[in-house]
Amino acid sequence: METVIGNPLIKALIILFLVSATTAAGDAPFIISHKKASLTRLKSGAERVSVSIDIYNQGFSTAYDVSLVDDSWPKDLFDIISGNTSKSWERLDAGGILSHSFELEAKRQEMFHGAPAVITYRVPTKVSLQEANSTPILPLDILAERPTENKLDWRLLAKYGSQISVVSIVLLFIYLVATPSKASAAKASKKKR
Repeated sequence: METVIGNPLIKALIILFLVSATTAAGDAPFIISHKKASLTRLKSGAERVSVSIDIYNQGFSTAYDVSLVDDSWPKDLFDIISGNTSKSWERLDAGGILSHSFELEAKRQEMFHGAPAVITYRVPTKVSLQEANSTPILPLDILAERPTENKLDWRLLAKYGSQISVVSIVLLFIYLVATPSKASAAKASKKKR
């Protein structure tokens, strides 16, 4: 057995087999999907959820008949404001990106845990549809009571920022000139002796 594996011809055939197997496996589309959701509180007290799903083809061939379905948003908890929770595309080229977004409005207060979106696509070399899942979203605390935050008003900073910086620099200069340094204070004390 040792002489069979030690044969250079057998080693070359094994290496050729492994390289061709990895090349054949790497020739298919490789779909990665990222799902994001963000909450926006409206002045009326309602809260909107903006959902965006990005689909990436990191493989070396085109994916055909790509469809996205995100049924993780129950109708008793959310109303669709704009867009759809599903979308289809004819193809996704290798190295390509597809994006889809929609907006929902929450009906009641709840901690919501969403499921990943499902992406199905067809590969020319395979009969059955392939399936990929997006990343899940973090839990959303919908219509939660949030304490008010006292943020620095950026409009005031933009309006008066340059005057504040000039006044600060002038005051710093006056402070540096008016206060004696430790070295000059030590010299002055020696002269008094």
